[in-house]
Amino acid sequence: MSTNPSEHAVVAIYETHEAAEAAVKALEKAGLDMKHLSIVGTEYRTEEQAIGFYTAGDRMKVWGTRGAFWGGLYGVLFGGALFLIPALGPLVVMGPLVGWIVGALEGAVLGGTVGIFGAALTSIGLPEDAVVRYELAVKAGKFLVLVRGNGDMIEHAHGVLKLTGAAELVAHPA
Repeated sequence: MSTNPSEHAVVAIYETHEAAEAAVKALEKAGLDMKHLSIVGTEYRTEEQAIGFYTAGDRMKVWGTRGAFWGGLYGVLFGGALFLIPALGPLVVMGPLVGWIVGALEGAVLGGTVGIFGAALTSIGLPEDAVVRYELAVKAGKFLVLVRGNGDMIEHAHGVLKLTGAAELVAHPA
């Protein structure tokens, strides 16, 4: 998937899926084009519940243990996938980041200190030191909300996200 090198990004880290969902809803309410928003989190495994999802037409049939959370976001965001990534485990991704991860998998150009997830984030211009922090946050069970777009869009998204109680909020210039 090609990326526009003139696009900026803002990334927020949330401790809980409820906080991440509230941030997505705040961005939607503020009029942000949801095609520019991605959310990432891990899905926990238990012995009693199946994990994963599959599509039937344009809707999901089976969700993991956080079904209500992911199901609610699926109706708002564009595209969704479950990746089983070594060192991260089951990773649920929604939004354009799905394509960036697929691109990293297809390119299979891995090196440095980042894996597939990190390669996808690096491919859109995020600095490697930030990417490592984001991978560690996801691995620790936190949620990332990422918005990518022009400078005005990122400034708007940053202002909205600043009010949502993110554990970390970073704007990345183009």
